Amino acid sequence: MTTIRAAVCHGFGQPLQIEDITLRAPGVGEVEVTLEAVAICHSDISYMEGAWGGALPAVYGHEAAGRITAMGPGVRAYQMGQRVLVTLIRSCGHCASCASGAPVYCNGNEPAEPALSLKDGTEVTKAMNCGAFAEKVVIDQSQLALVGEDMPADVACLMACGVPTGVGAVVNTARVRPGQNVVVIGAGGVGLNAIQGARIAGAARIIAVDMEPSKLDDAKAFGATDGIVASTPKPWKEVQALTGGRGADHVFVTVGAIPAYDIAPRLLATGGTVYAVGMPHSGQTSQYEPVIVAATGQGLRGSLMGEIVLSRDIPWMVDLYRQGRLKLDELISARWAFDQINEAIVDTKAGKARRNVIVF
Repeated sequence: MTTIRAAVCHGFGQPLQIEDITLRAPGVGEVEVTLEAVAICHSDISYMEGAWGGALPAVYGHEAAGRITAMGPGVRAYQMGQRVLVTLIRSCGHCASCASGAPVYCNGNEPAEPALSLKDGTEVTKAMNCGAFAEKVVIDQSQLALVGEDMPADVACLMACGVPTGVGAVVNTARVRPGQNVVVIGAGGVGLNAIQGARIAGAARIIAVDMEPSKLDDAKAFGATDGIVASTPKPWKEVQALTGGRGADHVFVTVGAIPAYDIAPRLLATGGTVYAVGMPHSGQTSQYEPVIVAATGQGLRGSLMGEIVLSRDIPWMVDLYRQGRLKLDELISARWAFDQINEAIVDTKAGKARRNVIVF
């Protein structure tokens, strides 16, 4: 057992409390990672606010990078001291989803032994299989990917969630082809990555939609060809004008806002598809007209974590970064000390940050 500092959530909607808790040693197939950086994702905030339930006390955080400092029996693909990123994707490797190349939808995992506890022995939930708002984590080896020594940890951690979620939705889920038209609703951390994914894929028009005009400037810096303020009356008219009257082949909703989901089908071309990437709170619903879907051949499908395969997609993204084709440094809005985590969360909730990163 090891004593670590962690930011613990004791009540939904309450500030996190930094305190000493206990972390067990890695078991079979598990790895201990001493963290160097962790980014704050809106999914963490939704969980902290109770939007998706979950047991408390809990440690959130799932977009991290650090170095391997201990390994359990059966770990052969990694070595002590290697820099890795830590993701929430825990995969068994043998269920139907894993066997078909979709480990993000793994349904074969056995429950893991509790890893965290308070000083009095109370179990602490390791949220999203990570619990990375802490100095160290113990996670399954399937949740790791090597990133190399030449990539700073504060940059590397972004590839644990926000980058693959956006880029992967475009490249893996939608399989955007050169010449197609793309709309991305939401120009935050995930949206900017969907935009640069569309740029890398060769989309003809990449149209960003956001409530905040300044974010449209960000979007253009990442590859958007056009920007539309979300409050514009009848934004579908502007999309049609920008696409020669056709509309979008692909619309990515990267925010968990119901109005965004309500408007998304209106932006589609015949045969186009809306991709649900951003996650609204549990119980929230959107409306659409099935007759239009049937008559136009349009579709709606989800994309979890960009449907990435870590061993395939992370080396590719690292290489793109090294070539200067994938913007990562530019995604970081600010770097914060661990003791400033609540301030960083408040800043993230304000809606203007691309990604705030806690540096240990």
